[in-house]
Amino acid sequence: MPDSSNTSADNASPGVRAPVDPVWVDTPAALEAALATRPARVGLDTEFIRERTYWPKLALVQIALEAEGATRILLVDALVPGMDAALAALLHDRAVLKVMHSPSEDLVAFSHHCGALPDPLFDTQAAAALAGMDAGMGYQRLVEQVTGVLLPKGETRSDWMRRPLSPAQLGYAADDVRHLFALHDELETRLRELGRLDWLADDAARTLERAAGTDAERWPHLSLRAAQFLEPAAQQRLLRLLRWREARARETDRPRTWILDNELANALARQPPRDEAELQSRLDAHPKAPRKLAGVVWRVLNEPLSDEAELPDASRLERLDKQRLKALKTAVAARAAELGVPEGVLASRKHLEALLLDPGHWPAALEGWRREQLEPVLAPILAGSGTGG
Repeated sequence: MPDSSNTSADNASPGVRAPVDPVWVDTPAALEAALATRPARVGLDTEFIRERTYWPKLALVQIALEAEGATRILLVDALVPGMDAALAALLHDRAVLKVMHSPSEDLVAFSHHCGALPDPLFDTQAAAALAGMDAGMGYQRLVEQVTGVLLPKGETRSDWMRRPLSPAQLGYAADDVRHLFALHDELETRLRELGRLDWLADDAARTLERAAGTDAERWPHLSLRAAQFLEPAAQQRLLRLLRWREARARETDRPRTWILDNELANALARQPPRDEAELQSRLDAHPKAPRKLAGVVWRVLNEPLSDEAELPDASRLERLDKQRLKALKTAVAARAAELGVPEGVLASRKHLEALLLDPGHWPAALEGWRREQLEPVLAPILAGSGTGG
């Protein structure tokens, strides 16, 4: 494994610091020693596997540290017993700023593996969008735009559970945090000049709040377009199936679609079986069906939920006033142009549809600075004629 003693700095050109080789950390004591003096900030990234599980399996944590004008990188073996607690101590330390890029899935991995989240958080992808760069910009592209460095992409589908990791994997993992400080310096400067650091902090707090939430989505049927074409009773059956699927996926740590795929769930909700025998027959005919759970699925299909009376009607999305939706999108685009940010940073189509369905209730994602920017231009549109449904 790499060690910081194996550096090529001696061969570098005068005045140029060569990258310091990453340090492999495979004991909690070694990590605690490396972080004994807490830095003002760290760069963070993770590598995990989630192909066969519901929860991400954390394999590696990359930590960038500032050391004598260079960036020192720790590659932390998250498979080692006790490493989760050592990592949690850093994640919990609010005196240390955690710089990450598009960390939503990393947050799930940290939360499940370490029981902690990186707070406070500086998301370089979100910062770039608020600074007027493209929304959703990938790490490699952002590094190239800010630093001019072109990073390889060769290990994106690697097996990070293997040991030892290959030199290519180690290099790729180190690169994922090597430039985070440069991105942070540049983007923080831009946002300070624009007066938008508070916007980023607001977004980071909301991101961490979402990641900390353990409750499943209350109305998962609204995320399926097919639900818009179901009758109310069928939507109720679909909701029952999707909630059961979510609970079982978490309990068994298997992907949702391995429990019950969307197509079969929709078919059972649209045309429910007459009895358990017919259900079993239909499950047997489906290649990915939970054939051994016919009794459970039958019960789920037929047992009403306590809050079904509050069920939002997904079919209302099909009956929205398309002209008013277009007016909302136009107003958002105009305000985004004035602010010099990508349109999607202000509000997505999903959020605008939610506003049309319930004009008196702003989605949580649009609260804070977004509502301050949007309410003056959207309120007149929302106060217009009915929603068309």
